[in-house]
Amino acid sequence: MENDKIIYQHEADYNHAMKEILTLMNKGEGNLSPVEVQKLRNMAEAAEAFEDTHYPLPMPKSILEMVELKRFQLKLTQAALADMLGLGKPKLSQILSGKREPDVSFLKAVYKKLDIDPGFLLDNA
Repeated sequence: MENDKIIYQHEADYNHAMKEILTLMNKGEGNLSPVEVQKLRNMAEAAEAFEDTHYPLPMPKSILEMVELKRFQLKLTQAALADMLGLGKPKLSQILSGKREPDVSFLKAVYKKLDIDPGFLLDNA
């Protein structure tokens, strides 16, 4: 099972797998056998591939949307993001809510700390 690549072609297969994934997850990680752990990993990877193909997330269309996507991916609170970017919490809040325009220090910080493509930043500034 370790090297078995699972591919879900149909919604019904994906839905069945999601139920099985939930069943395995509900057992608790510590209660799974090594075979079950590998099966869960393979099924989760296949489910992710199916979702990427059939339910792709739209690409952000603005700097603020891109920053929010990165914040979500990194599981950061707005306060933690402000600290990471070296910005004051009020300033970041104002920028993200659209009450203040992004300035050079903000753009440099999101480029360096969040690895946002500079071309995207220039095209959307």
